Amino acid sequence: MFLSDYILILIGLLMLILGVLIGVAFLTLLERKVLGYIQIRKGPNKLGFTGILQPFSDAIKLFTKEQTYPLFSNYLVYYFSPIFSFFLSLLIWMIIPYYFNMISFNLGFLFFFCCTSLGVYTLMISGWSSNSNYSLLGGLRAVAQTISYEVSLALIMLSVIIMIMDFNLVKFNYYQSMIWFMFMMMPLSMCWLSSSLAETNRTPFDFAEGESELVSGFNIEYSSGGFALIFLAEYSSILFMSMLFILMYMGGYDLSLFFYLKLVFISFFFIWVRGTLPRYRYDKLMYLAWKSYLPLSLNFLILFIGVKIFFI
Repeated sequence: MFLSDYILILIGLLMLILGVLIGVAFLTLLERKVLGYIQIRKGPNKLGFTGILQPFSDAIKLFTKEQTYPLFSNYLVYYFSPIFSFFLSLLIWMIIPYYFNMISFNLGFLFFFCCTSLGVYTLMISGWSSNSNYSLLGGLRAVAQTISYEVSLALIMLSVIIMIMDFNLVKFNYYQSMIWFMFMMMPLSMCWLSSSLAETNRTPFDFAEGESELVSGFNIEYSSGGFALIFLAEYSSILFMSMLFILMYMGGYDLSLFFYLKLVFISFFFIWVRGTLPRYRYDKLMYLAWKSYLPLSLNFLILFIGVKIFFI
């Protein structure tokens, strides 16, 4: 490879990061607008044309606030956690098979699971290093929840991998040209969607941020830039999970208007759930993961192995 190739790859990656950050900014605006209309009010509508510049003023406000840190916290680890969380949430975007990027991951799914597994450590570290009871409890809850739902996510993904016999996300375009996987495996796709809600700590599974019990959860002691990075990481993972769902179950990746409409709809679904559903009870969350989703995904895995052996 020549130096020009490396420069092009670097420019492509920088464009990707910039695109993700702008996408996250407008996702927060969409969330505030949708929640506003669900609660019969306007949402942000003063800044720019109908509030379109609101995310940028929010970013300026967040990053210019005073940076405080708790006296008894573990300083280096305390600030390492949000930075690493943000880094992971941007790194994971590399596995999407873009047409303009020269990087193709043959083991894209394994890379995805490596990144999501490492994400557990950021929650745990930020909960522990704050040296606060509330953040520690919030961190413990978040870790238990993420680990529980990663098991069912892995098994659901294995079912899909067995159908296409490849770890590369490019293959989904070929295999879904006739029929979407969503229609072939409807229960699994619904399981995946609700598990990704739990994986991204969203309502009705937002136990890490139970305001009535834990004030704000594992991120309670963070202010200014630290809080902003945790916030950006969370919304980036929401956007990524929406895109991954479309890739796996709704026809793969293509640069068409229909693809982006699907992406907006799935992102809207995340927000819609937040506006309408109350928080689950913690034991019911664990029951759902281990007693419902785990057996269902295991049974489907065995079914698809049988289908692959006997019919294909």
